[in-house]
Amino acid sequence: MTRLVPSGPVPPGSGWPEDPATPATPVADGPESVRELSATAGTLAELTARQSVCRACPRLVEWRERVAREKRRSFLDEQYWGRPISGWGSDTPRILIVGLAPAAHGGNRTGRVFTGDRSGDVLYASLWRTGLAAQPTSVRAGDGQRLIGARMVAAVRCAPPQNKPTVAERDACAPWLTAELGLVAGDLRSVVCLGHFAWQAMWPQLAAAGFAVPRPRPVFGHGAEAAVRRAGQEDDLLVIGCYHPSQQNTFTGRVTDAMLDQVFLRARDYAAPHDVA
Repeated sequence: MTRLVPSGPVPPGSGWPEDPATPATPVADGPESVRELSATAGTLAELTARQSVCRACPRLVEWRERVAREKRRSFLDEQYWGRPISGWGSDTPRILIVGLAPAAHGGNRTGRVFTGDRSGDVLYASLWRTGLAAQPTSVRAGDGQRLIGARMVAAVRCAPPQNKPTVAERDACAPWLTAELGLVAGDLRSVVCLGHFAWQAMWPQLAAAGFAVPRPRPVFGHGAEAAVRRAGQEDDLLVIGCYHPSQQNTFTGRVTDAMLDQVFLRARDYAAPHDVA
């Protein structure tokens, strides 16, 4: 007998592993409600729940849900997550890893950022080699993977068509990251930005969180560094640029395993490895 696999997005609270939401989680239906719900979440758990059911951007909602219904042929026997991807990892991270957006058949399928695609395969292998992940692979939510002293987020929480969110979609999604950064900033020592988009997205976020951001903004590059500090804190926060581990970059050798390891070792060592847990 052929097993019937559900299509379409996973309903909140229906038993998907690591689903942070319930049927009662409030849903943002536009940029204004994103600002309100992100600002009033109060806890990281409630914030991630609200992130995971957001419907603020019609184009992204339509795309992510259509992909979850139609699926890729190689994943026809799997149910797709089909919802926004929440921040994931330690609740008290020393290291924040920032990407662009989930992939249509990666995070949008598996329910976890950078999981289920080749970029994620390269990324998690590096995190494991550098002591920031419990396993060398990340297959899907609930697979036992765990980030060690680190948290991973996307600047845009929904999979965009052609991997290109619009400026309006980026801005509508920004309050989710603003609130998340505010809740974890007290523990952070380093931020790794995967790609130019994430690098650019982080500077206004850091400014909104009270960090003194340099002017002009630092130029992105692999291994580029800038130190910022928030009023009342004694230590700098180190922001590090890293080429995105996309297939285009890894296949052409623009970014190698050694280059990724170098960045994450720098972030780990700066964050004081004896404190990372």
